[in-house]
Amino acid sequence: MAQHGFAFLSQQRFLRAASGESHDEAPFGLAGVAWDGAVTNRPGARFGPAAIRQASAMLCDATHPVFDVAPTAQLADHGDLHLPNTSLLEMRAALEPQAEALMRSRHMLWLGGDHSITLSLLRAARKVHGRALAVLHFDAHCDTWSDHFGEPSGHGTWVYEAHREGLIVPQGMVQLGIRSAAVREAREYVEDIGGCIYTARALRGLESPLQLAGVVSDVTERLRASGAPVYLTLDIDCLDPAYAPGTGTPEPGGLSTNQVLSLLEDLCAQSLPFVGMDCVEVAPAYDHAELTANAAAVFVWTYLCARIAAGARGVAP
Repeated sequence: MAQHGFAFLSQQRFLRAASGESHDEAPFGLAGVAWDGAVTNRPGARFGPAAIRQASAMLCDATHPVFDVAPTAQLADHGDLHLPNTSLLEMRAALEPQAEALMRSRHMLWLGGDHSITLSLLRAARKVHGRALAVLHFDAHCDTWSDHFGEPSGHGTWVYEAHREGLIVPQGMVQLGIRSAAVREAREYVEDIGGCIYTARALRGLESPLQLAGVVSDVTERLRASGAPVYLTLDIDCLDPAYAPGTGTPEPGGLSTNQVLSLLEDLCAQSLPFVGMDCVEVAPAYDHAELTANAAAVFVWTYLCARIAAGARGVAP
């Protein structure tokens, strides 16, 4: 296989974890997918993995204040995957077998990159688990367009494509934070196929764990009822640009960092069969004071610590 080594690929490791080569026994793995060839507005998410890893250094000993675990010893960082950099089709052809191999060896977390990578990650997960997945999706955008301004695939079509390919259980598709401009057919696509949408408007004024308890209960029951493995995909633009300016397609009126943390802490702590996550669309060129990269690092860390804590309680991580 060709080796695609580019100058922007990150050499730093998340939470200063050991490398994948030196920590074969780690139950959790992390890898970067430094690709932004499918964006429709501002490019730069290829630099997201490096920025998130750099931000993770601020977490010091990485002991989580809610879950009281430090994940570093249970994590291996596989670095950024070497992928073609100009062709979406060739990138996916290279990404999917690498992702499948890693998913077969450990519970994987992925740093994007633009949101087009999630389609490939779901394809790989479908092969590994032998069935369609439930998906918990944080985003400003519905990502259900049937084309991308005349192109067949991009970072705003992956939900539509995943449904058409049978990669997701429709009733187990949950979206949180949606608010962008979209025709009704795209905006309500997930509800039309049997899924659930909590728009950013519906979540306004709900921030604390107590205020969001009803949302967490409803989403948990829906994901559990799907009977499917659960995959989490978090587009950083689910946050309002005040909290995450460093992204390619910012949308005013979004979620706060507190809201997302309240939801993540409580949803990821549930006895649900989570099988992996990605965090995408961090574009550090537009960031201010590393607000966006810091939020992304904390979200990934929170998911990881929640799964480790769940494993300690006898729940499959």
